[in-house]
Amino acid sequence: MEKDDFILVDGYKHIRHTQESYSENEMLKKTKDYFNWLNKRRSVRDFSNKLIPREVIENIIKTASTAPSGAHKQPWTFCVVANPQLKKKIRMAAEEEERRSYKERMSDEWLEDLKHLGTNADKPFLEIAPYLIIVFKRPYEINNDGTKRQNYYVNESVGLACGFLISAIHNAGLVTLTHTPSPMRFLEKILERPTNERAFLLLPVGYEAEKAYVPDIQRKSIDDIMSFY
Repeated sequence: MEKDDFILVDGYKHIRHTQESYSENEMLKKTKDYFNWLNKRRSVRDFSNKLIPREVIENIIKTASTAPSGAHKQPWTFCVVANPQLKKKIRMAAEEEERRSYKERMSDEWLEDLKHLGTNADKPFLEIAPYLIIVFKRPYEINNDGTKRQNYYVNESVGLACGFLISAIHNAGLVTLTHTPSPMRFLEKILERPTNERAFLLLPVGYEAEKAYVPDIQRKSIDDIMSFY
């Protein structure tokens, strides 16, 4: 490493970074192409059980782990479930919570807002999809002596990692949907996770079924989502 390839800041090494840049025309094309590609992403509930190489899933999770995090604490754990018995347990527990939500927890307005999506308490995709990725957030770390070490901006950091994760799944030609049965503490129990982990998001991952259908919905326009000052 050359001398000008790094500097010391308060005694810590900072390495030189170079970001590839593009002409205005190249930027316009790349950003438009990326939007058009990502705009094809949909939340899918119709899965194939076709197997996926484990290395593909590992690459997807490594991509998610490149997300920024508070103080670079990386306060996340990605649990990948392929075992059929575990997937069945997760489905049964998730559907139990979902039935309670649809019957007791959700307001009439909430239920009305869900009608056009065609969702209900049945979640067969939790068993059909070859993999379930359960994302756990870690509010703190546990030192070897049992003391706690704080993490920062945990929800924000894990939320960013989940966005990267979903994009990486789409990039692989696979499909997913964000599933958040509430409460989700059953996931910590089934997977016997340590006490410093809390279930944040569940994503089934796989190929879409031969015939997959999604709601015919539209995204908000740029004028609805952006204010320019």
